[in-house]
Amino acid sequence: MKHSKLALIGSGASSIYCLQHILNHADELIKQFQNISIFEKNKHMGFGMPYNPALTDKYNLSNISSEEIPALPQTFADWLRAQDHNFLETLNVHNSPIEDYKIYSRIALGHYFHNQFNLLIKKLKAYGFEVNEYVNHQVHDIIPNSDSTFKIIANTSEYIFNRVIISTGHNISKKDKPDIGYYDSPWPIKKIIPKESTYYNFEIGILGASLSAFDVVSSLTHRHGTFHKENNRLTYTLHPKAKDFKITLHAAEGWLPHLQYEQQEPFREIYRHTTRNAILNLSKENGVLSMEDYFNTICRPALKKAFKKDKNKAMVTALENPQFSFEDFINTMSDSHDYIDCFDGMKTELPQAKASIRQNKPIHWMETLDDLMYTLNFHTELLSAEGHLFFNTIVKPFLMSVIAALPLDSAHILLALHEAKVIDLVAGKVELDNTNGNGNTAITIQTKDSATTKTYRMFVNCAGHDTVDMEHYPFKSLVKHGVLSKATAKFENKNKVPSDLQTKNKTYLKLQDAYLYIGGISVDSAYRVVNQDNQVTPNIYDISFPHIYGCRPYSYGLQACNATSAIVVQSWLSANTPKYSKISKTQITDIYESEQNL
Repeated sequence: MKHSKLALIGSGASSIYCLQHILNHADELIKQFQNISIFEKNKHMGFGMPYNPALTDKYNLSNISSEEIPALPQTFADWLRAQDHNFLETLNVHNSPIEDYKIYSRIALGHYFHNQFNLLIKKLKAYGFEVNEYVNHQVHDIIPNSDSTFKIIANTSEYIFNRVIISTGHNISKKDKPDIGYYDSPWPIKKIIPKESTYYNFEIGILGASLSAFDVVSSLTHRHGTFHKENNRLTYTLHPKAKDFKITLHAAEGWLPHLQYEQQEPFREIYRHTTRNAILNLSKENGVLSMEDYFNTICRPALKKAFKKDKNKAMVTALENPQFSFEDFINTMSDSHDYIDCFDGMKTELPQAKASIRQNKPIHWMETLDDLMYTLNFHTELLSAEGHLFFNTIVKPFLMSVIAALPLDSAHILLALHEAKVIDLVAGKVELDNTNGNGNTAITIQTKDSATTKTYRMFVNCAGHDTVDMEHYPFKSLVKHGVLSKATAKFENKNKVPSDLQTKNKTYLKLQDAYLYIGGISVDSAYRVVNQDNQVTPNIYDISFPHIYGCRPYSYGLQACNATSAIVVQSWLSANTPKYSKISKTQITDIYESEQNL
């Protein structure tokens, strides 16, 4: 292995954290490979899709503070403090002093990652690694060779590697239909921004009320009017030439994201409230982890402690009742948080959220629930098909609305817009009809009681559907050669498979057992791809979340990028890792529990 070579496909956050963990263990890893090659389809390395100036906008906030960003050579806040004032102005960073807990622009975070990427490359080269950077290199295919190497086809060149990490990040939809004003994703956001000194004098529809939906709101409203701050109160005035401009958000439940909250431990940990062995011991004889068992044994006691700290006696009492189920918990917390249902509720909650942060008063139950679901995310191979369905239909929507916190600055903007009657939110499930709009996008809004139709001259889909199934996997030779397989989970009760899933071809039968396609491709616990014979392909890893969202359904943000990269690197350090077969549960336990020390 003297000339062993590693390829990283993509140079965003996950790849940056791979480089950081390689550097952390350079003494051991330089014996395994000496050459690292990084392929980036854009002209600059190290930005990552959400933070790339070519894709985002100076008015878009990063939604994460410096104190929540996993360690790199320099912290985000320290890097900002070291920058020239004029440069910070171009990044839309005006606040002084720079604070670790504050939220800054996405493009600021992108430039920070670009800088940290360059620092890591210098450090790796100084250590003795040969590092090649291939910018403007779109990887078109990855072809497995018979000698366990891989041929990478990029532009007009071909390269051979012993080890490949696929880290291509977000999948930007290319299904826009600008002729009817329909945009299947908001990225790059410049495509929906009006030309300078022109205005959209009509109502714009947005599917979703997520953080990316707010990016669209922020970019458009800053160009159609002016925000004014006086006596700590933000107001908004439309430009005289944009008097008919308006935005309507469409969300199935009518929820807005929860507000940013203070955290006692800003870093998620896989095993803060339990151990891997404790989770494995909960598994039934058939190896399945029941969602209800996970809730009762691990979540219930941790949440009781959290609610005691929050002085919420009612929830402590509810959790002491063994009949109070996981679904009961989700429904109760949804019903008790009316502020996520309307702008007026957000206005009521905002002073409490401010006090939580300024007084360093955490909301313990939210933080604890986030930790517990983050833990579950790294063990979903133990779930049955029923467990996956419960998580994705009941738990995850709640998490993405309540735990995916909206920065307080963003809340001020939303409330100012609502007061100015420039924004509204409509509850109901939306179905698109892109063929019947007379030059517009037509939608049907379905509620429990009725169905209504509406058309928009511009409609932006911010529902977050950047997932990739095997049929659309970007590297076709891996599919053709059977290197990949669809991610699946077996039903415990094959006689109770939901009929709607059967009609949508989401299930299949094999040897009298029923299986659910859970989305994306299959990877093992070390993120090696699993082939059609249910065997791993050695030395090819996929840590791109849109590809593996079925296996890791709650992987989001920079902390998951860091943990995933750490697990891959830790698997290389495990001397007993088998080459071709799946890693044993004992070995994975060692790898995962070592991740927290990387």
